[in-house]
Amino acid sequence: MMHTLFDKLKIFLEMIKFEHTVFALPFAYLGYVFGAGGQLVWRDLMWITLVMTSARTAGMCLNRIVDVDVDAKNPRTRGRALVTGALSKKFAIAACGLSFVVLGFSVFQLPPICLRMLPIAVVLLVAYHFMKRFTILCHFGVGLVLACAPMGGWLAATGRFEAAAWALSLGVMLWVAGFDIFYSLQDADFDRSARLHSIPARYGEATALRVAAYAHGAVLILFSAVGIMLRSNGVYWTALGLAAAILAAEHVMIRQNREKFVNAAFFTLNGVLSLVFCGIAAFSMPISIVNR
Repeated sequence: MMHTLFDKLKIFLEMIKFEHTVFALPFAYLGYVFGAGGQLVWRDLMWITLVMTSARTAGMCLNRIVDVDVDAKNPRTRGRALVTGALSKKFAIAACGLSFVVLGFSVFQLPPICLRMLPIAVVLLVAYHFMKRFTILCHFGVGLVLACAPMGGWLAATGRFEAAAWALSLGVMLWVAGFDIFYSLQDADFDRSARLHSIPARYGEATALRVAAYAHGAVLILFSAVGIMLRSNGVYWTALGLAAAILAAEHVMIRQNREKFVNAAFFTLNGVLSLVFCGIAAFSMPISIVNR
């Protein structure tokens, strides 16, 4: 019995791509660190972690549920758990519902403005799964969802919307949109045949790569604006320089050999970027942790 439960857990974690939490969670922490001026509260960090983990789980469960019919037709995704029956749709729905409950409870522990913003976050979390059926702006929809991470962290620290928080969040949105365009290159032919929408499917690979490059160029401008507004020191600018190098490497790899490097450019390098940029940039603030 335990072996079966362990196997199901492995399949579930694979289904929701739990490791992709590395994209958003560090930016939630960074938004909190910047908003708090480095004065961190253990309790807030704990609840932010639960908020991000439960939101990610709910979103990915919902994605697999909504797209199960499409996944069954796409050669690349026919092996997904809901398509093969390795996990049932009822199980995914239950996991999704439980994740939303945990999300709501966790947000309730943070400042009241976070709870007031929760309905907007939930709408975005639900709506973006359907965007590919209607608009090529779906990449930016995914980005908008992840942009809630730094803004949410900032609000948890300050209770206020501030210019630097907007710049950081918009930068995250464009960063995610750019690498989501990379990922969607794999499905351009299928998307056209299935009448699904994406920039690669509509305009082709060359144009898609240019759009991704413009998006990532704008990311560097926005993150620079954050540094200027916060009057950041050399630690932050070192982090930004490393992020710029990683983004450049992604584009070189994709242009050299898309089929060989798409997963590395999509997941590996962007996971490294999130950890490196956020991990180093956070220490541009004088960090201290207090109990409250």
